[in-house]
Amino acid sequence: KSKKKRVKMGMRDSAKFLMNSPYIRDLATLVISYGMCINIVEVSWKAKLKQAYPDPNAYSAFMGNFSSATGTVTLIMMLLGRTIFEKYGWKKAAMVTPTMIGVTGLAFFGLNIFAPTFAPLAAALGTSPLMLAVLVGAAQNILSKSSKYSLFDPCKEMAYIPLDQDSKTKGKAAVDVIGNPLGKSGGSLIQQALIFGVGSLAAATPYLAGILAVLVFFWYKAANSLGDQFEIAMEADDAA
Repeated sequence: KSKKKRVKMGMRDSAKFLMNSPYIRDLATLVISYGMCINIVEVSWKAKLKQAYPDPNAYSAFMGNFSSATGTVTLIMMLLGRTIFEKYGWKKAAMVTPTMIGVTGLAFFGLNIFAPTFAPLAAALGTSPLMLAVLVGAAQNILSKSSKYSLFDPCKEMAYIPLDQDSKTKGKAAVDVIGNPLGKSGGSLIQQALIFGVGSLAAATPYLAGILAVLVFFWYKAANSLGDQFEIAMEADDAA
């Protein structure tokens, strides 16, 4: 009982600090947005992937190629990440991940929603609208995961640098205790609610696209706000 009480008190303190600190609130928004966006797109993509590759062997072969491509692109992005930070700064680096997820994610949903419209384009490329959507979804997952490891995670950790020790401890606790779980579970809850409301994941696709656009908008807004606060805090820290 004593342990549970301490955990509850810790969660309450983390939530209170999160609400009272614009800096940590923006940082948590980045983490929550990433988790929800990834979940929303990935579940829909894997549903399409199973339609395109109903044979387990073909599905496994595709996922093997997907994993190899993810590792290769991640390595390239890791090499480019340092250059992006040095040349463009924290704010521009923080904008890369939502840009990749927003553009490729909305493209994926657009191919699903307007599949008949893209049929001539798919035929010209020698494929089907379903396979075209699968390939765009794969690109979305590859780019989002590679940008997370090379830019998003470093941006998140760098954001704690100018904070004092107490703020660092409470900020990390707030983001880890509230931001990470909410980001991971929030996307799933949204999809379950939509499936229950409209009947299927396919029917929920237009709503998921709209929710993705809203999440990316708030992600951009939080990254822009946090970038300004980060620069001011770093200047104050350097002056001190």
